[in-house]
Amino acid sequence: MGAGHMLEAAGLDAEEERVYRFLLGVREADTGGIAAQLGWDAARVESVLAALHGKGLVGRAAEPPAGGPERYVPMAPDAALRPLLLRGHEALEWARRGVEQLAEEYRAGGRRHDAEQLVEVITGASVIRQRLRQMAYGAGEMRWLCKARPVALAAAENDEEWELLARGVRYRTIYERELLEGPGMVDNVARSIRAGEQARAAGTLPVRLVIADSSMAICPLVYESGDVLDGAGASDGDGTERAPGPADRAGEPTAAVIHSSSLLDALIALFESQWAAATPLHVTDSGELADFEDGQNPAVHLADDERYLLSLIVAGVADKAIASQLWVSQRTVQRRIQALMQRAGALTRTQLVWQVAQRGWLTNG
Repeated sequence: MGAGHMLEAAGLDAEEERVYRFLLGVREADTGGIAAQLGWDAARVESVLAALHGKGLVGRAAEPPAGGPERYVPMAPDAALRPLLLRGHEALEWARRGVEQLAEEYRAGGRRHDAEQLVEVITGASVIRQRLRQMAYGAGEMRWLCKARPVALAAAENDEEWELLARGVRYRTIYERELLEGPGMVDNVARSIRAGEQARAAGTLPVRLVIADSSMAICPLVYESGDVLDGAGASDGDGTERAPGPADRAGEPTAAVIHSSSLLDALIALFESQWAAATPLHVTDSGELADFEDGQNPAVHLADDERYLLSLIVAGVADKAIASQLWVSQRTVQRRIQALMQRAGALTRTQLVWQVAQRGWLTNG
């Protein structure tokens, strides 16, 4: 945009800007004077002045000379142009949203007519890692199923997960217990938890899986000796990025990228069911990684009233009835239930009942 036409974004064309700038310089002028100075005919000037007046950029002088032509004065540019600029910004925002909507409709239409766009097959460790980074940097939540026995080769440091946690990206990760027994993994996971990761442990996991929000997932298709999907932060305990080992070079790992579909919905449901059954991990006051199955089961610390409350919850007794039996308010009951859910790492009462049964809280006391 040239210097002579700077106000196009505010909705002014070149002629309107020229007349407005002229009036800013002389402060007041009539149609004939403007036409003479600009070398235009009077009809052209009148048309431009009418447009400027309609946009609130010029006004008529309060007291024109007796018998003289009507004179025009410029309005203050900051007050006059700000509404035009705001409307311009709003129009651009609407246009941007419209483009995004059209793009999504285009992709959705393509996915409906082309099954290959629902499941995209990618091959090669570097290609998979690059897609994982793209997913992570565009997501608000990452969900990981991390299996044991990865093949790791030290490479450049990768602080990707901790950077994204600092940005507010939510991480929920389930680790196989065998993976946690690997060199340096305990310290690595403890660091992630301190940074904000929500972590849980499971005896075994059915598959390696990464889900970004609820819009995309990556799942390995073929791997015999390990693959790159082996940690939420894609890093070993020593802070180095995992890369394929020698066994992988003979046959590059292959993964499926699953886009929005019923298949993705099934994978999300798989993760959530594994999450509900897994054991929450936490960092102790001494900085060590521990879980409730690692010698710190809350069942041994349950008070009699907590055990009784849990038995009523498992039996399906309503909060109001529980409050009557315990001689406390309903709000107190709800607060105690929330505390028990936090200790069990449960998000819902159904998950709490599951964890109570899994850990034998009502049978081991």
